[in-house]
Parts: sequence; C-alpha cells; structure tokens
Amino acid sequence: MDHADHPIAVLPGDVRIPLLGFGTWQATGEAGFRAVLDALDAGYRHIDTATMYGNEKEVGRAVRESGLRREDVFLTTKLPPERVGRERETIEESLRALDVDYVDLWLVHWPPSAPGDLIPVWREMLAARDAGLARAVGVSNFSTAQIDELIQATEENPAVNQIRWSPFLYDRQRHAEHRDRGVVLEGYSPFKASDLSDPVLTRIAGAHNVSPAQVVLRWHIDHEIVAIPKSVTPERIRANADVFGFSLTAEEMRDIDALGNV
Repeated sequence: MDHADHPIAVLPGDVRIPLLGFGTWQATGEAGFRAVLDALDAGYRHIDTATMYGNEKEVGRAVRESGLRREDVFLTTKLPPERVGRERETIEESLRALDVDYVDLWLVHWPPSAPGDLIPVWREMLAARDAGLARAVGVSNFSTAQIDELIQATEENPAVNQIRWSPFLYDRQRHAEHRDRGVVLEGYSPFKASDLSDPVLTRIAGAHNVSPAQVVLRWHIDHEIVAIPKSVTPERIRANADVFGFSLTAEEMRDIDALGNV
C-alpha cells in the first residue's frame, strides 16, 4: 500500500488523520501487541487505543518495534470517565505507557456523568493540547447538543467525535451536524453494527470482487468518515486494510445509506 495515497481528514491545526484506523479494544497482552504489529505491517498508520483498554504499553511497544518513525503513526487514546478531575495526570500516564512524547488525538471517552463536569473536562483537554501533549483533542459518544455546549463555552470545537456507526446506523442528519460544526465523525464497531450478509452489501461486494466487510469500510471512507475496524486475525487485519483498490459509485453509496432507514 502506498501510504501517500491514503485518504485523510484534516483536523484543526493541520493535523492529518488517516480515514482508516485500527481499533484495539479487547486486544490485550501479547495478542494485542501482535495484532498492532500485524496491523502496522499490513499498512495501517492510525492506531486507536484508550486508557480503559489496558493495552497502551503493548500498543507503544508495537509502534516502536515496527521500525516506523513516530511521526508516521497516528496514535489516539482516551480519558475514561472515572478520571474526571485528573486529566493531566491521566494523559501523562498514557504517554509514559505508550512511550511517546505526545499523542495525535486525545478523546473524552464518554461524557462525564455529572453534567457540570462537561466544560471543565473540555478545558483540561484543550490545556493538554496547548501544552503539546496531544496534537488534537476531541470527544467520543457525545450527542450534538453536548458538542454544542463545548463550542459555546470555549469557541473550540472537538476535532473528532467517535461514535458507534455503520451503514445500518446511518443517520444523514447526524452526519451533517458533525460536518456543519467542523467535527470529524469517527465510527467504531463498523462490523458489529452491520449485517454483513445483507443482500445489498453482498451484491455490491460481488460487483467489486471484495467482501461485504470491505464494502462497509469503503463506504465510511467514501463518506469521509473515519473507520476503526478491529481484529486480531492476521488475514482479516490485512483484508480490512485492503480497501483502496476500489471505490463505490454514487448509486451504490445511496443503496448502502438506505440501510440506515430500514
């Protein structure tokens, strides 16, 4: 894969996020380390982890042992809800575990349970970014209303909102709300939230001689939505990375979008 051709989205501060990332939830220990190493070997240049996943050490080790330069790998980690009020300490722990000087993206993993914590947490995220600990900051599992609260209070929009997303959850309005606010939509669980045996997906996969899973990932990319599939199987990791040799027609995109209205 020629990484120069990989589609990206541009975040505030001219930070470039690859539209295809590798998710590491539940990929822990030696198996997690191997999966990330396999992913980097297969051509992924965007790795998504979180404090909550308990695998930052393994992710960092894989990045180091891959032989790639730090600036060639986009790293995301996330602040867990129970660390509200200890944001700086948490990001510093993450950086030590990953053995890096900065992450490319740091997300609030879930909205804080106390609504009054929403703005203070966001201000701490922005302070970490301004201190150079993260190149960009964003949120995960936030509603549009919660994103608007952050923007109104600080005039700083989250770079990204990472939410559960798939063709079967497609919501044109929600997608537009992110675009209108300059927030990149990043989708997790692209396969878990999809029926890969759906006739629309199997028909389109057949037309391109690819798998339905590859069609789902390509659909994200053609919508300029970041996708972070996860797998610990080397063959599947490679197949999920191999989505740049075809693209979907406007009609195919419309047919897949329509799955969200079923």
